Amino acid sequence: MIRLTVTPKIALADEPLKIKVSGLPPSQLVTLQASLTDEKGVLFCSKAFYWSDKAGEVDLERAAATGGDYAGVQPMGLFQCLKPEKLFHRLMKRDVMQSPFRVRLDVFNSYHMLSSPHNQPAASQTVERWYVAPGVQRVQIRGSRVRGALFLPPGEGPFPGLIDMFGGVGGLIEFRASLLASRGFAALALAYFAYEDLPRCLDVVDLEYFEEAANILLGHPKVGGAGVGVVAICKGAEIALAMATFLPQITATVCINGTSAIHGTALNYRDLHISPIPYKPECVRLTPLGLLSLSSVIGDTQAEANQGSIIPVEKAQGQILLVVGESDQNYDSKAYAEEVMERMRRHGRKNCTLLSYPGAGHLIEPPGSPFCRSSRSPFFVLPVMWGGEAQPHAAAQEHSWREIQKFLWHHLCPTGSSKL
Repeated sequence: MIRLTVTPKIALADEPLKIKVSGLPPSQLVTLQASLTDEKGVLFCSKAFYWSDKAGEVDLERAAATGGDYAGVQPMGLFQCLKPEKLFHRLMKRDVMQSPFRVRLDVFNSYHMLSSPHNQPAASQTVERWYVAPGVQRVQIRGSRVRGALFLPPGEGPFPGLIDMFGGVGGLIEFRASLLASRGFAALALAYFAYEDLPRCLDVVDLEYFEEAANILLGHPKVGGAGVGVVAICKGAEIALAMATFLPQITATVCINGTSAIHGTALNYRDLHISPIPYKPECVRLTPLGLLSLSSVIGDTQAEANQGSIIPVEKAQGQILLVVGESDQNYDSKAYAEEVMERMRRHGRKNCTLLSYPGAGHLIEPPGSPFCRSSRSPFFVLPVMWGGEAQPHAAAQEHSWREIQKFLWHHLCPTGSSKL
């Protein structure tokens, strides 16, 4: 009897699973398939082909896929390579509290590519991938201006606090903050435009808004420590670098595929005004598939006229971790990170670290998140290229997620114990 074993069946979305098929004849070709339907009703699927070993087993921790959506030994390949049936759709959990992603795993005892009512799976299992651990609370935040959602781990605390931000998609995105809260952080998923009564478009970055968010965290009875952290990607990472530079409340900052300067929208903080490097929309590139590649739209940080827009990151008192995908097609993230590192070196500063990942693209997310090379954005007519290759990108997500948590624990709670 063919058996498909998956453990654990209920787990956080960033946890690895053990997947094993047994009861097969030796040297049997099988197809393993994963599928889920997201909150918008879009189906995501992945497939891989395996040969059973002499014992009639396929253990994904040891067995190499021969083809399908990936090849080689990739224990979580079925999850990392989930692809949308609807082109250019990005898998993103919206309601993190009420429901998990339910992923169905099927094994077919042959080569299986085309759907057919006559080709039924030999065994199936359904697993739940949650974005909150039991006991995590979600508190809606509405300060004088600040809009967001604070995720609190179970217990009295105090917990190290951090702000979690995304980029140009706007709105309130909660899945990374909820996972970080599940790992022991008081994590504030912060919206800063295109949400509730916030501006529809980001016309200016008012750093006092983000300072208010930091003070809300520091004033919470379950948040401990003298400062807070920031984890951010894309435009959010640009803002995070400015927060690290100008806000004394920020003691640990993680910038994922950001820039080294203020781009597109001016930054204000009290009496400080930094004019942006203008975007160059006329330099947008179209790929042969009609996708937008935006890296050339970003203005030149080396030009003399743009030096006033460079973030003076050497003023940052806290620690900074730069996480870079070297195949990012949204920003030239590696070049910007190297500019930051060089500026810190020139000023004798040693509070900045760079993690650079060959083959990784722009959307470096928690492990288990499917690789997304391109997807639609609410602010562009055509889909946007994010870049990267599936296998190195998945490896970057796994490694960087561990390093980000270690970094945050070390610098936000130096005398406490890490949850890793």
